[in-house]
Amino acid sequence: MSKMNIAVLFGSRSCEHDVSIVSALQLIEAAKAAGYTVTPVYISREGLWYTGDALCQIENLREFNPMAKGITRVNLDVSANAGDLWAWPPQRAGIFAKVPAPVAHIDVAIPVFHGMNGEDGTIQGLLEMANIPYASSGVLGSAVGMDKIALKQILRGAGFPVLDYVWLTRDQLGEGSEAIIEKIEKKLKYPVFVKPACLGSSIGVSRANNREELEQAMALAASYDRRILVEAGVIHPVEINCAALGYGESVRASVCEMPVPTSDGSFLTFWEKYLRNAGVKGEASRGMKSLSRVIPAKIGDALTERIQKMTCEIFRLLDCRGTVRVDYILDENDMLYVNEPNTIPGSLAFYLWKECGVSFADLVDQMVEDALLAHADKNKNVYAFDSTILQKVTSGAKGAKR
Repeated sequence: MSKMNIAVLFGSRSCEHDVSIVSALQLIEAAKAAGYTVTPVYISREGLWYTGDALCQIENLREFNPMAKGITRVNLDVSANAGDLWAWPPQRAGIFAKVPAPVAHIDVAIPVFHGMNGEDGTIQGLLEMANIPYASSGVLGSAVGMDKIALKQILRGAGFPVLDYVWLTRDQLGEGSEAIIEKIEKKLKYPVFVKPACLGSSIGVSRANNREELEQAMALAASYDRRILVEAGVIHPVEINCAALGYGESVRASVCEMPVPTSDGSFLTFWEKYLRNAGVKGEASRGMKSLSRVIPAKIGDALTERIQKMTCEIFRLLDCRGTVRVDYILDENDMLYVNEPNTIPGSLAFYLWKECGVSFADLVDQMVEDALLAHADKNKNVYAFDSTILQKVTSGAKGAKR
């Protein structure tokens, strides 16, 4: 007997669209292996929704053809508790025809988006309104985890170590970059790293070693986002990542990993993360799993335990759920800094859980269970409050609240 129907949502209007596809196909394979019925829901670069078994094959997504066999355009019924996907445009039943049925019903949704319009709380908000259980962090954790500026301010306020930074907007650059550069140089020493506030996969990220490179880096970041982060650089940084899994107070941490640094010791680019092993056949060529890494990280028991504890604390602070990967930086003086959490990590960080004895199929089971727990928790809330306010308000402006 098959388990409930899982809708895997992926793609969307994001610079990380293609990375999302790779992560989603990995998850679909694992969900099927776990015995679930899987409904792939692909959101195109234009924001249109499609489903169909053909979307489980990478060949049909490299050059997407919405008219291809086995692909149906759909809309989600966002009425609370409906959870249905309907063909679009709507099928009109004739006098003697059967009433059209939905294309699929969603029991649990698993968003597998990276970047804006999916990982940033937007899809999560839609699923909250539709009251559909979903296996990712909620609106708060997703939105804060995506915005590097808000995240740093929250982490620093909570007492977590973060690198010094300056943030600015695209409008400030347009008004004149001289004052901005002086502000940055007064607070930070070169090299610095310049990042779009709400983007991942190292897209739009640059290292600046001087004023000229800083101007170029800010212009690049501003082309991707209206908010820009300039962060203190670390000489010969060591990157360490750790994942957390669970919901509420029941959270556990994975082993730590250490991505192999670049040849110049700067930062891992998009190419380093996803394309370094593109010529390798099999699973190792796909997604974040393809990144060269050391697992477990050779950092000693004390630092490992500290990072694992911190990862769980950040998970709870942002009210996360599902699987989340938190990335850290260790500087040349062995000072540890929180870089950022990834609320929907590349490849769902399954390679970290595999090292803990948790198969990808088991990981899917745990994510679904946490989604249902969070959904049941939400439905315990009271959403009605009896009052006499409407009886006391007359129509028109005179009746408005004062």
